[in-house]
Amino acid sequence: MDNEQYIDALKALAEPNRLRLFWLLIHVDQRITLAEAMDVTKETQYNVSRNLKILYKAKLLTQEKSGKWVYYTLAEQKLPHWCAIVESVRTLPPTGFSDVSSLCMKRLAMRINNQCVVGPNSDEWLNQF
Repeated sequence: MDNEQYIDALKALAEPNRLRLFWLLIHVDQRITLAEAMDVTKETQYNVSRNLKILYKAKLLTQEKSGKWVYYTLAEQKLPHWCAIVESVRTLPPTGFSDVSSLCMKRLAMRINNQCVVGPNSDEWLNQF
């Protein structure tokens, strides 16, 4: 990986909503879909999709299509400077992130056989609150 990719990763994480998404993926240690990320972050489809794509293009996430869903997970990092980025975000104080973490666990509990089955802003999700 060259310096340009490293700079792209740092730029991607400089935006608060992307940092929050990345922190979430590190701490829930599960793959998530766009729909799940939308419900958890309370952001629009456009914003969440754009942020996930930027993190993906920065080589911080991987994506895998399964049925009608695309699942995003942390990209495996082997180089020390890339591992340091992940570890830096992992050790951020949970202040400001704990709300998305607890919401995410509730949203992931709606899965069937570890597969997302509920779209964004569904009645099943909204009726929990």
